Amino acid sequence: MSDSEESGGPMQVSDPDYHSVNHTAAQTCGWTKNALEGEGKCYKYAFYGIESHRCMQMTPVVKCNERCVFCWRDHAGHAYELGDVEWDDPAAVADATIELQRKLLSGYGGNENVPRDVFEQAMEPRHVAISLDGEPTLYPYLPELIEEFHDRDITTFLVSNGTKPEMLERCDPTQLYVSVDAPERATFDSTVKAVDDDAWERLVDTMDVLAAKDETRTVLRTTLVNGENMHSPDWYAAFYRRAKPDFVELKAYMHVGHSRGRLEREAMPDHEDVLAFSEDVMAHMPEHDHLADVPQSRVALLAEDSDTWVPKLEKGSEFWTDDPLAGV
Repeated sequence: MSDSEESGGPMQVSDPDYHSVNHTAAQTCGWTKNALEGEGKCYKYAFYGIESHRCMQMTPVVKCNERCVFCWRDHAGHAYELGDVEWDDPAAVADATIELQRKLLSGYGGNENVPRDVFEQAMEPRHVAISLDGEPTLYPYLPELIEEFHDRDITTFLVSNGTKPEMLERCDPTQLYVSVDAPERATFDSTVKAVDDDAWERLVDTMDVLAAKDETRTVLRTTLVNGENMHSPDWYAAFYRRAKPDFVELKAYMHVGHSRGRLEREAMPDHEDVLAFSEDVMAHMPEHDHLADVPQSRVALLAEDSDTWVPKLEKGSEFWTDDPLAGV
């Protein structure tokens, strides 16, 4: 799921028009555009310190092995079979991503609503969300790609569906997201509709992989869909606790794109519903007793304390820049 959808901000709801090089694709998030013009930031700034105007979203492979009912994309365009792909090396993928981002944002250099210093910062991205489309763990050199970004002083958020625990064990991004969109197998089968028969078991194995991560910040995230998976908060909590995550994100499904052909608008929870469900989950997770939320994005965060920013991005750190949009 792309950051533009996840954030609850402006997004493209038709078939994606990605800028791509071979199997690598990038697309500008709506929040990146908003931030450039001083019109607000993604909830990931509020939660983690990500500067939206310096954030890229990309994927190293536009393929997926799940068919989630809430996905805004056309499942017909996401054939799982990889075929005989000639994989680019990780350094080429990292460089291509940066160049694609600069190309996508180049027009803002002449936009009178974008301060020059903000534009120049955007031309030197500091963060990448490996979450644009598909399942990133299908790219065989994902751990090396993450390191290439880190070598370029770019923090990384990797988003995965958790079906490749052996790959995630090798990955150490700045922050690792895994989607948990069901509290048990029956709901998983009806909501996620995975291609592989053992996807649920592999997701369970991934929880153990996350629990063993000592250096990598981990996040479990759930897209809440009325009438589909918004039940059994105690079961969700038990599943979450197995992974010992740093954070849990609960986010409302957005009735956009091709999901409108699978779900009714009533499937989209209000922010108040998201908060109520999050509080029910939190009641079974005593170690995660801090709740934050961003109403505009219909998202809630469960954490162990209020200090949730990535340390490298905190004000006063060696990575902090005097961001003119910091107060937005």
